[in-house]
Amino acid sequence: MLLKKLSASRIIALGFALAILTGSILLILPCSVRPGVHLEYIDSLYTSTSAVCVTGLVSVDAKDTFTPLGQFFLAMLIQIGGLGVTAIGAGIIIAMGKKVNMKGRSLIRDALNVDSGKGMIIFIRDIFMTTVFFELVGAMLSYIVFSKDYPPVEALGISLFHSIAAFNNSGFDILGNYRSLTGYYDNFTLNIITCVLIFFGGIGFLVIRELRIKHFHWKKLSMHSRVVISMSLFLIVSGTLLIKATENISWLGAFFLSFSTRTAGFSTYPLGNFSSAGLLVVIILMFIGASPGSTGGGIKTSTFFVLLQGIKSAATNKSEKAFHYAVPKNAFSKAAIITAIGAAIVLTGTYIMLVLQPELSFIDVFFEVTSAFSTSGLSTGITQQLGIGAKLLSIIIMYAGRLGPLTIVTVWYFSKGERVSYPEGNISVG
Repeated sequence: MLLKKLSASRIIALGFALAILTGSILLILPCSVRPGVHLEYIDSLYTSTSAVCVTGLVSVDAKDTFTPLGQFFLAMLIQIGGLGVTAIGAGIIIAMGKKVNMKGRSLIRDALNVDSGKGMIIFIRDIFMTTVFFELVGAMLSYIVFSKDYPPVEALGISLFHSIAAFNNSGFDILGNYRSLTGYYDNFTLNIITCVLIFFGGIGFLVIRELRIKHFHWKKLSMHSRVVISMSLFLIVSGTLLIKATENISWLGAFFLSFSTRTAGFSTYPLGNFSSAGLLVVIILMFIGASPGSTGGGIKTSTFFVLLQGIKSAATNKSEKAFHYAVPKNAFSKAAIITAIGAAIVLTGTYIMLVLQPELSFIDVFFEVTSAFSTSGLSTGITQQLGIGAKLLSIIIMYAGRLGPLTIVTVWYFSKGERVSYPEGNISVG
């Protein structure tokens, strides 16, 4: 069978591609599109890619374009994208009472960014239970807010959709008129509920599981969990302070945006009104993104942490260590590769999009491309102005961002290693 000959990264990439194509067909069906609305296939493909890649960039408004059935399809695509095609497939196999073979376990391990395949089936069950718990609780709490503005049935639908979108860090909404959560910029309850869903969806299932097992006891947590949690909190606090310092918005708005920026994609203030300094802060936070094994994108918090430790080690000539652990020797080189590939994708994408649509400003395009790569979904408002070529480019960037830089490299290049060794040369650096 052809699938048996493919590497794990290629199967994962193929799975996401098939999910995107299937979604684009479901979204363009007459039963999915509101009467009187004409939906081009490029917009259906763009929306499906944004959903499966849990990005949130939209070329058409979800509420104004899709029927309740279409919105249901969209929510399912977000759910599949957040959990991962591989995890969904494994969950179905487990539910049917069948065993997952070694190839399947290897796929799951690679898809979820975990080091060991031990206890993988139990881990998959935990992922589904965790997702159901957070999304149901999030929906019930969100209903308290939305029920004040919408009829009960509609409020329930909006609450479920919002909870799925928030926990999976996708940034989609079905409130209409491309407004995201701007109508609730001062609603403390909805802001905090959304932040909690974003946070737990963004730290990764492995960390959530460890927090539960270790009863939130900090000293018992692994190095990975400590790094993820500490870096997430650091970025939230620093992001809040920097955004508040550059923009005339409330502390609640700055706090929410600092959460949402790192791949969630919800906005309570129109970003098109932000200063260049404010947009730069958001761009940096988007590029860093969420954490490994989570529903979010970006180069990841742990990658950024390892980069900082490597730079500190080079500057001070001291070994790389944190939380009484030594940082793995190859971690810095891997982090540098991920960052370099991510930066190359963003810069190349920005250049090509500026060539395709020179009428757009550099900062807006740079912001848009970074958002697509990091699967953040935030935009200054230019998404609807993109032509077919720019939309196709954005689709490719979102797809690459969801798979991750290392997966992209191994999809196109796979080697068992070099058989010939060479003498070490001299080169001046710096």
